[in-house]
Amino acid sequence: MSNSERPGVKLRPEIVAVPAYKQGRPAPADGFKLSSNENPYTPLPGVVGAVAAVLADLNRYPNASGLALRTRLAERHGVEVGRVHLGSGSVSLLAQLISAAAGTGDEVVYSWRSFEAYPGLVTVAGATSIRVPNRTDGSHDLDAMAAAITDRTRVVIVCTPNNPTGTIVTAGDFEAFMEKVPSDLLVLLDEAYYEFVTDDASVDGIPLLGRYPNLVVLRTFSKAYGLAALRIGYAVGPEQVLDAARSAAIPLSVTDAAQVAALASIDREDELMERVARIAMVRDDLRAQLIEQGWIVPEAQGNFVWLATGAETDAANDAFFDAGLTVRAFPPEGIRISVGEAESVDKLLEVGQDIVRNLPNGHPAKRLG
Repeated sequence: MSNSERPGVKLRPEIVAVPAYKQGRPAPADGFKLSSNENPYTPLPGVVGAVAAVLADLNRYPNASGLALRTRLAERHGVEVGRVHLGSGSVSLLAQLISAAAGTGDEVVYSWRSFEAYPGLVTVAGATSIRVPNRTDGSHDLDAMAAAITDRTRVVIVCTPNNPTGTIVTAGDFEAFMEKVPSDLLVLLDEAYYEFVTDDASVDGIPLLGRYPNLVVLRTFSKAYGLAALRIGYAVGPEQVLDAARSAAIPLSVTDAAQVAALASIDREDELMERVARIAMVRDDLRAQLIEQGWIVPEAQGNFVWLATGAETDAANDAFFDAGLTVRAFPPEGIRISVGEAESVDKLLEVGQDIVRNLPNGHPAKRLG
């Protein structure tokens, strides 16, 4: 029997059916990568120096406890150290928490479209996704999400600002939602873009932890702090829940380089937050100019904007790429565009003008008049 005739390895069919995560197309050498919501600024020299100092110990395993960084974060947020957990990016923390709470026969509720990793993480855990459609403005329909909860629901994920639409969940709406949620149901508040929010009405999850013992808040150093390559995020929540996440984690997955970079970034936070403020200003100006061109653009509170290009998504994606801009396309729904280098904005607006002009009247991304 030849190898081609031998039976294949038995794999879980639901895993085989899930598309593997794929990054956006790489940018041309003379183009701009606006597809991954990365911080366009390079790390501060002090952060680079802190990382360089630990490179001589690459033959050693990292500090598994992450105690120095966890202590710093615990002090900042006014909680015990045991209520802070580190992970290799917030997506790793999501995977741990979903796996810790949900398995075969269980359900995980989240808004859709939202972070593209959610469906795969739920499937890998063996659970079933319950996707609740976004409102027409791209925001979460929290009433519908609450109504979707059943006795099989084990986790609810709320993403604010929502990736990829950029909309927020307000504090009032979130608190009203939490009052409807069973107290034994794990709620994950994904705040990966928290630092970019300028709307005072937005929810801030960490101060609510004392009121809701079933709430875990997720944040990351990848976006605002510009440490995407080092993969480090953190969760704040009940120690019992985070202990379960620690049990579900891959051991030693958070490197020393990531930990010291995060600590060095906190030490230089004033300068880093000035950069974040500039990105938010560019975001707001970009959204305003897109609207002036004729686009309908949801409220943008992350470091990106959303264009609901619908059936024209592939064509619009190609138009941006041909102009040297890689954006993140989610056919057949829309395109997410990160706020990148200043030089990319004029090019983006130039291409965007041509695209919206050619959209048919009545298109959901095109303003009338």
